[in-house]
Amino acid sequence: MPIQYFVDAVTVGGIYALLAVGLAMTFGVARLVNLAQGELIMVAAYTIYLFSPDLWYLSIPIAVIVSVLFALLMSWLPFSFLRGADETTLLVASFGVSLALQGVAVAIFGSRPKGTGFGSGVSASVELFGLTVSLLDLITFVVVLLMLLLLTVFLRSTAAGVWIRASAEDFVMAQLLGVRAQRVVTISFVISGVIAALTGILLTARSGTVLPEMGVQPLLLGLVAVVLGGLRSLPGAAAGGFLLGGLTVALTVLLPAGIAVYRDAILFVIVILVLLVRPGGIFIKSNALERV
Repeated sequence: MPIQYFVDAVTVGGIYALLAVGLAMTFGVARLVNLAQGELIMVAAYTIYLFSPDLWYLSIPIAVIVSVLFALLMSWLPFSFLRGADETTLLVASFGVSLALQGVAVAIFGSRPKGTGFGSGVSASVELFGLTVSLLDLITFVVVLLMLLLLTVFLRSTAAGVWIRASAEDFVMAQLLGVRAQRVVTISFVISGVIAALTGILLTARSGTVLPEMGVQPLLLGLVAVVLGGLRSLPGAAAGGFLLGGLTVALTVLLPAGIAVYRDAILFVIVILVLLVRPGGIFIKSNALERV
């Protein structure tokens, strides 16, 4: 059914949009493509594992808190010492943090997938406007929509949001005007931690399992989405996520069975072709986190 495909595209694209916005947030302020963002997803997922299934209602807020704490540690320990370094150095440092956190997870939990039982209560379907929709898909849509709306209000209507937008436009000038660099970077990492936690919770509910490298593929898809939409634009990053989700579902539906196994390769070829025409991203209009 076309409507069901649309629901699938919005659901998948919503998760990609969250990932892309989290990456764009840290890049806009700290000029950091944080490859350890995937490990924040993993940290939230293992928090869910430790508390599920009996204390699942506690696991959700605790997962958000733990992910934010790890994001703050990233901001304060490795990256605060590298402030002012070039973007390549920051990228390599974030890759090192990513590998280190994966290694810690393997040492503590092992490398095999762990079942959680989390999300079994939302595996049922519900009738909505005559359409049968997975309850988890509906929850995903609501969470993504609320998060994007709250983030928009935050950036437009709060002093911290103005600081972030000003720093993204011209970090040096923002500092000269009194914006504290560490405070702005810390806030951006907190937001990225919340986004990663929500993503990890949704992915864990969808798969029911956790493993140390579970954040790698979502991170790569988030990177593709944010580059597709525009690395320097939060609305562009979110739009890129939804566009990538739509392309993924469309290829899944339209490709013949014999070619469907090459879906991801075809998807990335399409993205490369798009970037050849729009190297800055489809939706990019400026070099700042503006128009939010």
